[in-house]
Amino acid sequence: MAAFDAVRLFDGELLWQRLSQLDLVEMWSKGMKGVLSLVMLTLLIALTGGALKTLWEVRLLFDHSGEVVMRQVIVNTLMLLALVEVFKTTVTYFREGRVKVTFIVDTILVVMLTEVISQWFKGGDWQPLTALLGSLVVLSVVRVLAVRWSPTLRTGTQDTGLVDL
Repeated sequence: MAAFDAVRLFDGELLWQRLSQLDLVEMWSKGMKGVLSLVMLTLLIALTGGALKTLWEVRLLFDHSGEVVMRQVIVNTLMLLALVEVFKTTVTYFREGRVKVTFIVDTILVVMLTEVISQWFKGGDWQPLTALLGSLVVLSVVRVLAVRWSPTLRTGTQDTGLVDL
């Protein structure tokens, strides 16, 4: 510490004394809350923009067939639901400092379902559709297992479904 003795702050306090008083966990927590606030603001702007874009696409009913427009509206709506799931996960982390595993799996399920519906509407090759459907089945099983056999249920405590990341 002799090397730090030469460095003094304006009030005469030694630098190493000032650094030892800092609470790094509190600084980390405040920094994370600031970043998550920006993420939540970004998600809200994206949700608003996506909803307005989906509403604007309804005007295409006058120029295109109803089937084409409805397909696009369905896919856009599913993507907005995926954003809602991401927002819900972010809010949970913001409030509790932990994330529900089921929220993460739900988000992935919604995105994968959107991809399955997109592939189905495109009428493309059956192999990518089969792979996506297989992934959906596996994720659905993971979702059920995460709820049914939660570690907190085995210990007899209340199941919050939250996992520290």
